[in-house]
Amino acid sequence: MEKVSARIAALEESQTIAMSKKSRELAAQGIDVISLSVGEPDFFTPDFVKDAAKKAIDQNFSFYTPVAGYKDLLEAICGKLKRENNLEYQPDQIVVSGGAKHSLSNVLMCIVDKDDEVIVPAPYWVSYVELVKLAEGKSVVIETSLESDFKITPKQLEAAITPKTRALLLCSPSNPTGSVYTYDELKAIAQIIEKHPNIIVISDEIYEHINFIGKHESIAQFDSIRDRVVIINGVSKGYAMTGWRIGFSASAKWIAKACEKLQGQQTSGVCSIAQRAAIAAFNSDGEYTRQMREAFRRRRDLMYEGFSSIPGFKLNKPQGAFYIFPEISELLGKQYNGETIKTSDDLAMFLLNHAHVAVVPGSAFGSPKCIRLSYATSDDKLKESIERIRKAVALLK
Repeated sequence: MEKVSARIAALEESQTIAMSKKSRELAAQGIDVISLSVGEPDFFTPDFVKDAAKKAIDQNFSFYTPVAGYKDLLEAICGKLKRENNLEYQPDQIVVSGGAKHSLSNVLMCIVDKDDEVIVPAPYWVSYVELVKLAEGKSVVIETSLESDFKITPKQLEAAITPKTRALLLCSPSNPTGSVYTYDELKAIAQIIEKHPNIIVISDEIYEHINFIGKHESIAQFDSIRDRVVIINGVSKGYAMTGWRIGFSASAKWIAKACEKLQGQQTSGVCSIAQRAAIAAFNSDGEYTRQMREAFRRRRDLMYEGFSSIPGFKLNKPQGAFYIFPEISELLGKQYNGETIKTSDDLAMFLLNHAHVAVVPGSAFGSPKCIRLSYATSDDKLKESIERIRKAVALLK
């Protein structure tokens, strides 16, 4: 009998991955599809990182690694946190995992019990609510809007907290909106968390380096809640190393110890060669990252200007990451050739079929009146996608 477990049956498929699959299928038919669906820098991993990996191969780093990561990698991460964020961590507070998603999964599995509540601001990254579900917790979603720049207020947070609240999942810079929380906004959130000693803040900072407004602010900087903040970060976005699969958590020792225990049973230590490459990334001067950030800033401006001029698209100007997240409710109910656009999912399929541009429906992020477009591709492709979408939307009546 073909029967998967209830926990897997309850999981939704990742819609970012699903849209990528559909666009590849069209491309295989010879159709020129521009994919704006995947959150992946189009830059190559820098040469100094690749050189470190080649050297590691020649030096025979081919054996099992410590579960939490090589000691010099843990030290490099602590050095990065001190140098870039002015945060003091010790190596035994760091656990290196197979990407930031793995780090996030570890933490949720280690702190959430059955029916514990996790506060998740929407729009949220596609995997957040599914990972909470796997941990047998319950997501308490706080709705935000374009008018609030897709950020929660302290008042909203306070109202969402109950005796069952175990964690707050915060992402800044945000996927999918590109919104960035300021120092004052984070301080106000920290002041709410202060009053509730059982709540852990999981701070997803994977887009830290793709920030267009200056210094990155971490909620871990506030001493009153510092021991209850878990930072999630990695090398994927800031160093163009998505395929190397290196993420980390930085937390109180008891959480780090629990994550190491879990990882020791599930996957053990991550790839030895990728770890050696990550040491080079974390110890670097950041120049490669700065070059990427400036390219993303230029593309952000291009996308913002282009889509702001398309009727039916309302958007804010993202302050980080590499996404725009237009609100498209004015297009809902419109038709073309008997096809009615009832949802953002319908619009995403319409744009794939008629503009040959792959985007992700906002329903995947808990915001069904929006769509997400990644600008992590070339300027020429972005310009072409804007014009294709402009023409396709003009067909809707």
